[in-house]
Amino acid sequence: RGTALFRLRLPLSTNVSDIDPSEIEEKATGWSTHPSEHLSPTQISLDDGGNINTGLRIYTDGSKTERGVGAAFCVLTDVNITHRESTRLSLRNTVFQAEILALLKAVEHCVTLPTQQLTILIDNQASIKSAANPKSHNSIARNFKLLHSHPHIRVSWIKLHAGYIGNEEADRLAKEAAETENFPETPLELPKSFIKTFLRQKMLASWQMAWDDGDTGRLIHNIISKDCLDSINWTRNEVLFFTGHGSFPSFLQRFNLAETSFCSCGGIGTPIHYATVCLLTTSYHMAPPSQQHQPIWFRRVANNSTSRRKIHNLLHFLQIETSFFRPYPN
Repeated sequence: RGTALFRLRLPLSTNVSDIDPSEIEEKATGWSTHPSEHLSPTQISLDDGGNINTGLRIYTDGSKTERGVGAAFCVLTDVNITHRESTRLSLRNTVFQAEILALLKAVEHCVTLPTQQLTILIDNQASIKSAANPKSHNSIARNFKLLHSHPHIRVSWIKLHAGYIGNEEADRLAKEAAETENFPETPLELPKSFIKTFLRQKMLASWQMAWDDGDTGRLIHNIISKDCLDSINWTRNEVLFFTGHGSFPSFLQRFNLAETSFCSCGGIGTPIHYATVCLLTTSYHMAPPSQQHQPIWFRRVANNSTSRRKIHNLLHFLQIETSFFRPYPN
């Protein structure tokens, strides 16, 4: 699915996704400017610019909440906010896209101002590095060529939540845009990270549905009812016990590998029989559950490391003394 969307640019079936490939951000390649053209070292700084107090200062910020994504910047003259601007993005966009869009909007605003010393202050170093990189793969970052022709515009990093008036105001504006549903929205292409997360969630949902509605593996479904990409660290003996696929008479008789499903003690040779009531395995016994509580019993044993260790030792004993647990011939 990811290959179809990212590389082949083909839409998926409507029951999977309604995302059109044209909505997805494409990876930019090559140089955005000629290699001989680069930003002046004085234009980009990753040192804390909080002590800059000359000229106009423009603070930018991006924010993402459960309700949306917002980008904003404000202009600070002396100690007064003289201009504010913010926009809302789709909830499917990332906070990085919001940060770099806010920076781009700030640069575009600076270009319209009279030529003077201007400093854009941003608390996200990744956005600054991306804007300064002529080979950045981000399509928004490749629009910062304006800085080449306007060397009086500087971009500097600033510490987050350090008490700077402009930074706090930009943060407030970005959050306000993110939280306000009818706020003017700027359409941006969907990032690859969102598509990956979306497809992963779809895959897990389909997997969960198939796991819940399946006819096989019900013993394991009782123990592990929710799908998970993390491995379950069961030993081989634990797997044999919880699946019932070990050298148990009840299992072997199903496939005509044993004449009977009875244990030599007279009971049905099931995993829970050996773990709770078999006279030949009393050293490994656990408290037997009632018939209706057996599913709960299996879940508790599987989730208890001490019980699993006892199960492991029980299976080891059964494998060594296999013939001891087979019914005596007539």
